[in-house]
Formats: sequence, C-alpha cells, structure tokens
Amino acid sequence: MTDRMDLIRRPLADRAGAMKAAGAPGEVGLRELAPCAQIDLRGDAADAGFVAAVRSAAGVALPAEPNRVETAGERAALWLSPDEWLLLVPFAERTATLEKLRRELGDRHASVTDVSANRTILELAGPKAREVLAKGCGLDLHPRSFGPGDCAQTLLARSQALIWQSDETPTYRLLVRPSFAAHVADCPVGALAEYALSPIPR
Repeated sequence: MTDRMDLIRRPLADRAGAMKAAGAPGEVGLRELAPCAQIDLRGDAADAGFVAAVRSAAGVALPAEPNRVETAGERAALWLSPDEWLLLVPFAERTATLEKLRRELGDRHASVTDVSANRTILELAGPKAREVLAKGCGLDLHPRSFGPGDCAQTLLARSQALIWQSDETPTYRLLVRPSFAAHVADCPVGALAEYALSPIPR
C-alpha cells in the first residue's frame, strides 16, 4: 500500500481552468480538492468501546446525530447511516490510520475499508454557492434545514453525491464518483454561466 498522493488520479485535472474561469471573485468558485484518504467504517454506535477506539485511532469523533459531520483539523467523520461513517484523513496518513483502526478495533464486530479511489471531492464556495448548487440538487438547502456541519447523500445532476456544508460562507464539499465527476462539475459550471458571473482574472 502506498501513501503517494501523486499516484491518485484526479478526474477533473483537465477541467481545472474551465472551473476556475466559471467563477467570480467574491461571489462563487468551483475547484477539485487534492485527494485525501477516505475510509468506510461500519460498527455499532451504541458500543462505547467502539466509539472510543475509533476516536483514538482516527483522531476524530464520530457524529452523535444523523447527517452530521465532526471535524478535527484536517480530519472529518461523516454520518452515512446508523452503522456507517466515512472518515477523511490526510492522504499521507492513510496506511497508518487504517492499521491503527484495525488494531484498536480488534475483534469487535466492525469493518474498515479503504475507499480512497471511490470519490473525488469538489469544493463549491461563495455567497452564491447555495443558489448554484440548488440548480442541480433536490435537497432543501435553506439555512434553516441545511447548515454548517450537515451532510446528506442525494442526487446531484442525477448522479449520486455526498454533500457536506463545511462553513457559513457557504462552502460545500461535493463527494462524487470519479466516473461521474465531469458530468457533475458541468452542472454548477452551467449554473455559474446562467448567473452571468465574470471570469476570474488570470
């Protein structure tokens, strides 16, 4: 197992310029984030020993409520279902985190799976990000319903996506399958054009 980030394919590398040009300073921007390690975790949230072991090994607590995200520095734990979470950790710490999780969990009824190649992460951020995202997403994104620390699995441009609002800006992290990444990216890029925003100066 290698922790070399340069070996991970970035499906939108050839679209970076187009995504940047579609944004507008101070309004909204779209970019593909650098890869991070992604770990699918399954276990019993009612088992205090399981919860403590995960926190010790992964360096981040599991969310206590559905559709929430806990963060600790560059690490995050996203709620996917009552017994499933997605852990995001720095890519350079992928192997160490996987090994520590498996060691700490021992013979508990749990599973730890490296899914780092399963999704790429887009970031849509800016005061108009909510309006842009709403063009291709059926979620109620109003602040009273979806805010910082919330996440949800949904359809974005008719493709499976995991959406996480990370701050009040608002900033959204869009986790999508690499094979659908270009299609999903075209949705907010098209919405940006509809809003007639100016290109970012080079």
